[in-house]
Amino acid sequence: MMYYVVTGAAGFIGSKLVEALNRRGIADIIAVDNLAQADKFENLAGCEIADYLDQSEFLSQMENLGSDVEAVFHQGACSDTMEPDGRYMMENNYGYSKRLLDWCQEEEVPLIYASSAAVYGAGPEFREERGCERPLNIYGYSKFQFDQYARRILPKTNSQIAGLRYFNVYGPNEAHKGRMASVAFHAFNQLLAEGKVKLFAGSDGYRDGEQRRDFVYVDDVVAVNLWLLERRDVSGIFNCGTGRAQSFNRLAVAVINAVNGTGAALHDVVAKGLIEYIAFPPQLAGRYQSFTEADLTRLRAAGYPGEFRNVEQGVAAYVKELRRK
Repeated sequence: MMYYVVTGAAGFIGSKLVEALNRRGIADIIAVDNLAQADKFENLAGCEIADYLDQSEFLSQMENLGSDVEAVFHQGACSDTMEPDGRYMMENNYGYSKRLLDWCQEEEVPLIYASSAAVYGAGPEFREERGCERPLNIYGYSKFQFDQYARRILPKTNSQIAGLRYFNVYGPNEAHKGRMASVAFHAFNQLLAEGKVKLFAGSDGYRDGEQRRDFVYVDDVVAVNLWLLERRDVSGIFNCGTGRAQSFNRLAVAVINAVNGTGAALHDVVAKGLIEYIAFPPQLAGRYQSFTEADLTRLRAAGYPGEFRNVEQGVAAYVKELRRK
């Protein structure tokens, strides 16, 4: 029996990957995670898996799996950009990932792993090149260093190594992330609880709510992962976003329209008090990405044909799921 390993399987993108594999008829999945935050189990409750292993046990158990592993999706990480413990962040995101990559190379197992647009810092260019990479926090640095480790191995690789630099991913199964959940998630809940969405006032030369990110729907991210699974000859580090920077205002309006069943424009929702602009937090000064936009040149050159939802399309699908749950 051949197993698919998904680390971070009870998390946001990991659980959506498990769901997608199930839809393909694949249930021989080893789910790896840390359920110290127990409510994450809900993301896996509707999925079919062969086994569950705690994150701390998995590395010691790998030797027993050997040639029985078809592929590894490494989604597990500490993604809290405000985490103050750099030693924990580096061990969790860098050291653990290195040991997993080394094992995958020894066993010739494909590794598809989660990197992050945080490696680019403030930009302004978002190409998979060393000159564009200036992380602003220890999370971005931990991801950057693992990308650097993967780059050193890529020229002599025995099997597929593919890193995906996720931009601002949003969608179902992220509720457990708390304050690190997407702006779309928080906007939906603020609208229901308070009747308005809160956005940052102007910063970094941007007007109120006009800071821009590359917001990418989780199903589109999963599709890129599965495309790579089917193309074992494609290795490298690739951006995973829409290629379009869209404003927080546009995202908020999309949430408001999806919830209220309207087609209002920004000036209408602002006039009605449905968006409130709050002061930019001083603790984020110099550590905040006011603009991100994935350069998809390398992903397209590798042959990826898929399209990516804009915020109106993605938010409509997301709000439908949030209401259903």
